[in-house]
Amino acid sequence: MTMLTPRTPTPLAPPGRGRRERKAAELESRTRLAGERLAALSARPGVQVLQEVDASPGGLTYAEAALRLARHGANVVAHERAPRWWLQLAKAFWNPFIGVLVFLAAVMWWQDPADPGVVILSVMVGVSGLLRFWQEFRSGRAADALKKLVTTTCAVQRRAGSGSAPTTFEVPMDQVVPGDVVKLAAGDLIPADLRLVTSKDLMVGQAALSGESLPVAKADTRAQDLGQGETTDPVEADNLCLMGTSVTSGTATGVVVATGANTYFGSMAGSLAGERPQTNFDTGVRKVSFLLIRFMLVMVPVVFAINGLTKGDWDEAFLFAVAVAVGLTPEMLPMVVSANLARGAVAMSRRKVVVKRLNAIQNLGAMDVLCTDKTGTLTEDRIVLDRYLDVHGDEDDEVLEYGYLNSHFQTGLRNLMDQAVVNRVDEAEEVVVDARFSVVDEIPFDFARRRMSVVLDRKAVVGGLGRPRHIMITKGAVEEVLALCTHVRDRGETVELTDQLRWHVARTAEDNNRRGLRVLAVATRAMDGARSTYGVADEEGLTLVGFLAFLDPPKADAARALRALADKGVAVKVVTGDNELVAARVCADVGIDVGQVVLGPETDSLDDPGLRALAARTTVFAKANPVQKARIVRALQADGHTVGFLGDGINDAAALRDADVGISVDTAVDIAKESADIILLEKDLTVLEQGVIQGRTTFGNTIKYIKMTASSNFGNVFSVLVASAFIPFQPMLAIMLLVQNLVYDIAQLATPWDRMDEEYLRGPRNWDAKGIGRFMVCVGPISSIFDIAMFVIMWNVFGADSEAEQALFQSGWFVEGLLSQTLIVHMIRTRKIPFIQSRASWPVLVTTVLAVLTGLYLPFSPLASSLGFTALPAGYFPWLIGVLLAYCTLTQLLKTLYVRTFGTWL
Repeated sequence: MTMLTPRTPTPLAPPGRGRRERKAAELESRTRLAGERLAALSARPGVQVLQEVDASPGGLTYAEAALRLARHGANVVAHERAPRWWLQLAKAFWNPFIGVLVFLAAVMWWQDPADPGVVILSVMVGVSGLLRFWQEFRSGRAADALKKLVTTTCAVQRRAGSGSAPTTFEVPMDQVVPGDVVKLAAGDLIPADLRLVTSKDLMVGQAALSGESLPVAKADTRAQDLGQGETTDPVEADNLCLMGTSVTSGTATGVVVATGANTYFGSMAGSLAGERPQTNFDTGVRKVSFLLIRFMLVMVPVVFAINGLTKGDWDEAFLFAVAVAVGLTPEMLPMVVSANLARGAVAMSRRKVVVKRLNAIQNLGAMDVLCTDKTGTLTEDRIVLDRYLDVHGDEDDEVLEYGYLNSHFQTGLRNLMDQAVVNRVDEAEEVVVDARFSVVDEIPFDFARRRMSVVLDRKAVVGGLGRPRHIMITKGAVEEVLALCTHVRDRGETVELTDQLRWHVARTAEDNNRRGLRVLAVATRAMDGARSTYGVADEEGLTLVGFLAFLDPPKADAARALRALADKGVAVKVVTGDNELVAARVCADVGIDVGQVVLGPETDSLDDPGLRALAARTTVFAKANPVQKARIVRALQADGHTVGFLGDGINDAAALRDADVGISVDTAVDIAKESADIILLEKDLTVLEQGVIQGRTTFGNTIKYIKMTASSNFGNVFSVLVASAFIPFQPMLAIMLLVQNLVYDIAQLATPWDRMDEEYLRGPRNWDAKGIGRFMVCVGPISSIFDIAMFVIMWNVFGADSEAEQALFQSGWFVEGLLSQTLIVHMIRTRKIPFIQSRASWPVLVTTVLAVLTGLYLPFSPLASSLGFTALPAGYFPWLIGVLLAYCTLTQLLKTLYVRTFGTWL
C-alpha cells in the first residue's frame, strides 16, 4: 500500500484543468490573505485590536450593531445551492445523444409528420431525461434533509446607548457583526473569527479546521494583553478562536474581527462555490459519445450517396440514411446509463448511503486511490485510555487507581481525558470508590501550571499506612509534573529521583509520545496534618507514580475494510491535519504500511511533477492544510488515477470538491456535505467497499450496452453498404430499421439489472474510448459476415432476387438481424462461455426471449403488411438456426483470441 505505480495519463484525464487550477489558486490566495490578517491581529495588543474594529469592552450599541449588519451583511458563508427544478430538468436533457435524437426526430417530422418514428424517438428522449432528473432531484432533497433546521445562537454583549451598562443576551449567529463582544462557555460554537480579550482555562475543539482530534488549549488572556509572537497559521494562534470550531471547556470573551465570507472558514467556502470540475465519468461519457457520433457522421453520408447513386431515388435514399443514423445512434445510452446509476443509488440507499450526484457511483467503481482523513474514519473519534504505565513502561494498576481518583473526585468540568479514565475503570470495574475517600480540597487546572490536583481524606488503611491522613494526587503534563517530583514509585518501593532515573523516566514518556500517544504524568504526596485548604504551593515534593497514555483508537473493522479495498485494487492514502506521530501510530494499527510520513508544509516547495512523484510513493500525509490536501488529490489525478476523498471537516472541503468522488458523512460540517458527491449515514469504510462493487457493476453494465450497440451497429453499416451496392432494391425499409432498433433497444433496457462476473469486479474500471473503438472494429464485422450469408441464402435459395420479392428478402434479413443482435447480448456480456460458464440475470433472459419471439412473430402478425413484411417459408428457419449457431461459435472464438491479444474484453 505504500507505493503506487503511476499510470500513463490517458486522453480521458479530466479536462478543464485550467479552471481547477484557477479555483485552487483562488482558494490559496483567499485563505492566505485571511490567515495573514488574523495572524497580524493575534500579534497586536488586545486594546489595539478593539480600536481597529471600532469596538469597546462593553460591546456595541443596538444601533451600531444594526448599521454594521446592514453594511457587512449576514454572518453566513457561501453555500452551494441546488439549482431550480426546471434548470435541473433542462440539464438532465443536456446530452449529445439526446441532441442527435432530437435532430433526427425533427428531420423525420419535417419529411412526414405522421411518421411513427417521431413518436418512438420522442419517447426515448423523454424517458431517459425524466429518469435522470427525478433521481438527482430526489437525492438532492434527501441530502438537504440531513441538515438540521435549528437556529443556533450565541451570547453577545450589547448596550442600549453609549453610556449604558452592557447586557448579555442570545442572538442568532447570522446576526453577529464585526465589533461584537461574544461570551464563550463549554459547548458553544464559535460564531465568527474572534480575538480573545479575556479567557480562562479555555479548550477549543478544532478538528473541523485542523483535523486534530484532541482539543487545543488557548492561552489565559487578560484584558490588557500585549499579543503573542506572530504565527503563520491562525489555527495555531492561542489567542484566536475561528468560526467552525467549538468550546470544550473553560470560559472566554472575544471581539469579533471577521464575519461571513471574510472569516478564515468563509474564505475557503467562497472559493468552492460554483461549477464543479468535470470528473472521470463526465469526460469518459463525453469521449465515448463523440467517438460514436463521429463514426455516424462519416458513415451516414456514405450510405446516402451509395443508395442514391445505385437506386436513383434520392428521397428514399435520404429517409433510409436517416433510419440508418437512428440505428447507428446508441439512443438508449442516456436511458441505460440513468437506469444503471439510479439502480445503484437505490441499492446504496439501502446501505444508508445518500448519492447526491449519480455520476459518483461509476466514479466509485473507477476509483483506484482513496484519500481519507484519519479522525473518525480510521479511528472512533473519541479519546480512550490506552495504557497505564509505571516509570519503566510496564502496566501498573496503582497508576490507574491514582489516575482514576484524580479524575473521579475533581469538581470541575471533566475534559475528554478525565472522562476516558473514568470510563475505563467503570467499564472494567477495576477500582471501587467507597467510603475510603472523601474530597478535602481541589487545586483546579490552569494553562500556566498544566496540571490539576485533588486532596483526599484517606480514612482506611491504604498501602500499609494505618492512620487517617490526607493525600494529594496530581495529574498533568509530564514535564510540569516531573519538575515537582523528588521521588518515584519503583516496583512498589518509593525511591529518590536521581538524575539518571529522571532521564530514564523522561525517556519512557517520550517513547510513548513517539508511538502517537498523548501522555500525562500521575504523582502523589502524603500531606502532614489535617488542613481544610490547600494551594499551588503544596504541589511540591511529589512522588511520581507513572503515566497515563491516551489514544483515539482505531475502529475495530478498519483493518478489515482496508484489506477489502486493497483486494479490490484501491490504494488507501491518509491525508490528515493531525500530527505525524499520531497519524503514523493509527495507520500502523490498521495495517497500513506507513513508510515515510510527509508533512503538508513539505509539499509547498515542490513543483507539480515533484509532487506527483512524492504522492505516488507516499502513504501518509500529516499536518496538511486545505490547500495542500486539494493539491495532493490533483497530483494523483495528474498521474492518471481516479481519486476518491473521504472527509468531514472544513479543511476537507476543497479536496472533496476536486476529487473524482467526494465522500462525507451526515455529521460533517455543512460545507463538507455540500462539496461531497456521496454522504454516508454511518462513518464506515465497509460501506465504501460495497459502493466500489456497486460502481463497478454499474460501469460494467453500461459498457456492455455501449459495446453491444457499437459493434452491432458497426456491423450493420457494412451489411447495408454491401446490400446497397449489389442489390437493386432497398435491403430493408426505413420503418423496418426503426422497428428493429426499437425492439432491440427495449430488450437492452434490462441491462442495468444484469450481474457481473466476479473477476470483473476485482479491479478498478475506467472509460477507454480507444478500447471501445477497437472492440467495435474487431467484433462488428462478424455480424456482417452472417448478414451477407443470409443475403446469399435469401437470393439464391428462396429466390428473393427482384423488386417483386423484396418483401421476402427484407423480412428474412430483419428476422436474422434482430435475432443475431439479441443473441450478441449474451456473447458480449461476459468473457466466459455464455449460458455454460456465465448466465445472465433473469430480467435479461426474459427480455431476450421476448425480443426473439417478437422478431419471429412480426412477419406473421396483423401488422406485417403495414410494416412491409411478408410471411417467411418454413424452410427458412433451419437456415436461420444454422446461421445463428455459426455466428455464436465464431464470436466465441474471436472473443478468446481478443482476450489473449489485448488482455481485456469489457
